[in-house]
Amino acid sequence: MIAIKSPQEIEKMRTAGRIVALAHQAIAPLIKPGTTTAEIDKVADQVIRANGAIPSFKGYGGFPASVCTSINEVLVHGIPANRKLKEGDIISVDIGANYQGYHGDSAWSYPVGKISSAAKKLLEVTHDALLEALKQVKVGNRIGDISHTIQTYAEKHGYSIPKDYGGHGIGSSLHEDPFIPNFGEGGSGVLLRPGMVLAIEPMVHAGKDETLVLSDDWTVVSKDGSLTAHYEHTVVVTESGFEILTKL
Repeated sequence: MIAIKSPQEIEKMRTAGRIVALAHQAIAPLIKPGTTTAEIDKVADQVIRANGAIPSFKGYGGFPASVCTSINEVLVHGIPANRKLKEGDIISVDIGANYQGYHGDSAWSYPVGKISSAAKKLLEVTHDALLEALKQVKVGNRIGDISHTIQTYAEKHGYSIPKDYGGHGIGSSLHEDPFIPNFGEGGSGVLLRPGMVLAIEPMVHAGKDETLVLSDDWTVVSKDGSLTAHYEHTVVVTESGFEILTKL
């Protein structure tokens, strides 16, 4: 069932989203060679809690950390540890905050120092796929319009879309209906209505679309070891379009 959020619920989600954005702002200066992913996790956790929220991911399905840190070929759900970032890496940091029972969720991919032109292009295309997808968020459009836009934008630049992971509804639960694939047919799927809150998150592979889950049962990697990127915003559908909740 797809929940239409009340103005009061949206206000709580606006606060949750702002806290997520504050956490991203705090960790951005740490994205440099020598920083460990555990340090990124610690700072994000501190910011979330200092602002009256709790990390959405910690303990979710048994996930052991407060954020997901996914480096290079890791697509999503990388677990923070003592691994140090290296010059030329790219890292996706996915952050969720639960404020008074309502969630905000946003992922951003960052360059570590100077990165290759190929890595830079992948980040740019994935970021821009998110921006293009957001243009499809308006009353009367359908989930398939979002999905199709992400797929066609990525594929026209020579990239592939992993089929097993995508965006989702969000609210009092971190993952709600509807599921939002990053591929599909325009004009298909659920009709967008005011008050729907969606986490839209393009995930893109530089190589083929197959993925593997590592032995920790969390870390998802590209099967061919190719670079991956991931961007995400939480948005609410409004009468006039959409509002991004996960920003300052």
